[in-house]
Order: sequence, then C-alpha cells, then structure tokens
Amino acid sequence: MAEFVFFTGPMDCGKSTLALQLDYTHNSTGREGRLFTSRDRAGEAIISSRLGLRRPAIEVGDQLDFWAYVVGELTGGKRIDYLICDEAQFYRPGQVDQLARIVDELQIDVFAFGILTDFQTRIFPGSQRLVELADRIDTLQVRALCWCGQQATHNARTLDGEMVTEGDQVVVGDTASTDPADPVAAYEVLCRRHHRRRVTRAVAKATLSDPLPFGDGSDDDSQLWD
Repeated sequence: MAEFVFFTGPMDCGKSTLALQLDYTHNSTGREGRLFTSRDRAGEAIISSRLGLRRPAIEVGDQLDFWAYVVGELTGGKRIDYLICDEAQFYRPGQVDQLARIVDELQIDVFAFGILTDFQTRIFPGSQRLVELADRIDTLQVRALCWCGQQATHNARTLDGEMVTEGDQVVVGDTASTDPADPVAAYEVLCRRHHRRRVTRAVAKATLSDPLPFGDGSDDDSQLWD
C-alpha cells in the first residue's frame, strides 16, 4: 500500500536535507520519483539544504494540479513511484487533497516536508490539511536550538535583529542571514519562552554581556524579559 507521510519540525531541523536523502535512497533502489518545492530560499525550482545539497525540482505555484500532472506523466508512458514535496506548508489545501488522491487511487507514495506554523505561531493552511490527511506525521528528531541552548519550537521573523509580529504570512527569507542591512526578511528559531518575549539572538547579545549560552541552564535570566 502506498503511504502519505508528512515530515515536520521547525526551521533548521533538516527537512530539506532529509527530503534529498529520501529521494537518493529510493532512487538508488531503482524507483522513479519527482521532486517538488515552493519558494525555496535558493530560488525557483530548487530544493536546497543548508549543508550545501541541492537538486532541481518542479516549482509548485497556485495553479499546479498534482493529479493532472501525475496522470499526464503516466499516460505518456513515464513511471512514477513516489513524490517528494518540499516546503509543503506553502501548498494550497486543495493541492494537498490532490496528493492524497494520488496515494489512494494511483498507489504512489507521497513524502511531504514542511513547517507547521508561521512567525505568528499560526498554522499554515497547507500544513493543517496535511495533518488532517496524512497517514503518518513524523516529527524530525534533529533538534533545532534556540540561542539560549533550549530546543527551538517556534519560527520568528526578524528585521534588523528584532522580532516582528505583523506582516504577510509568506515572506521568503533565510535563517542564515546575518546582515542587518539586508532588506530580505530573516528568520530565527526560538524556544517558546523567548518567542513569546520576543528575545532574539541579537536582542540577547545587545542586552547581556555573555548571553550564548546562559551557562548552567538556570532560569536566572527570566527577570530580564518579564
């Protein structure tokens, strides 16, 4: 039986790396797949990993019909055994329904990768539909870390190092951005406490003499952000 799997976690936990690794593993056994992505930080029609890996992929715009594409490939004599769908949080809910139909009716495995929530801690519509329809949801085990050393669970959008809480849900940026003059939005992963208090790495660095890390793991810093 084909399977519909949603791999999720915050930014910086290796989702795109796993997507490319999974494609390699399946392809090396003789299976034929297709790679899809949407708004990758490296540009259109690319799946890129911060480890330096990248592969060409099909860009998923609002008009892409997964069902029509796959049926067209199959009726044209091509083979498809699985789909790798990166940045799936940006997909329309209707496109996620198409992926579920591909699994059920065409017996093609679909492996989707994406984050659950945006910088305002609101779930993406595409991710919500994936949670509702996927056969299995796997949370990636690579722990992204907040600047304080705790596990990062929330995605923050920053401007000049300070966290912003308003704006469009989808603005493509990169968690690796370090240039405060860069007009492109930057992102940072934070633990819930520091996301709630809007304490980014830059804010902590400017406020504390030695904020990275906090040392013994005690909660002595809490008074600074109340």
